Amino acid sequence: MAMRFTLRQLEYFVAEGEAGSIAMASDKVSISSPAISAAIVQLEDEFGLQVFVHKHARSLSLTPGGRKFLVQAKTVLAAAEKLNGLASNITGRVQGPLNIGRLSTFAQLVLPQLRQRFEAKYPQVRKKQSELDQAAIFEQLRNAEIDVAFTYDLEIPSDITFIPMLKLPTYAMLAVSHPLAGIAHLAPEGLANCAAGPPMRNLN
Repeated sequence: MAMRFTLRQLEYFVAEGEAGSIAMASDKVSISSPAISAAIVQLEDEFGLQVFVHKHARSLSLTPGGRKFLVQAKTVLAAAEKLNGLASNITGRVQGPLNIGRLSTFAQLVLPQLRQRFEAKYPQVRKKQSELDQAAIFEQLRNAEIDVAFTYDLEIPSDITFIPMLKLPTYAMLAVSHPLAGIAHLAPEGLANCAAGPPMRNLN
């Protein structure tokens, strides 16, 4: 009997099984929660197996059968990645998964345009993006949970390589009544004793 399921459905199932919630899985694979839910329903219908039990509105857990199914789903996905790697070596094309971590305050400044150019050049690459804090970025890079991360040069550990992409301007926030508020450009040393306030001034 032909099996009517896709690797993408297995990928969503694994993400949800590991995350323990649809919302977290959605963030991990950058796909909407309804799309993930629909994929899981299709898998359950195809195999006649309930893989999750909903504990409450936002949390779920794997059934005993679901846990066994998760192990095998990971094996199938790993085998598919080996095929991707083989195809890449044969054809010379860049393809396969790319897991990206991003610091939220940085990502919106750089990623949209960068992602557009990257997708145009490497359409065969499947990207996953996760919004993380700095500590989580370091941890997931070390654990190979993400391949690359976009963040600031802030206390980068010695075991992680940081490659600068661009230099962003620095801003200070001063009260409107502050003596320095009317100055368009300030040196950092001139702000040693300043209190922060609403307006922003470019520092050069």
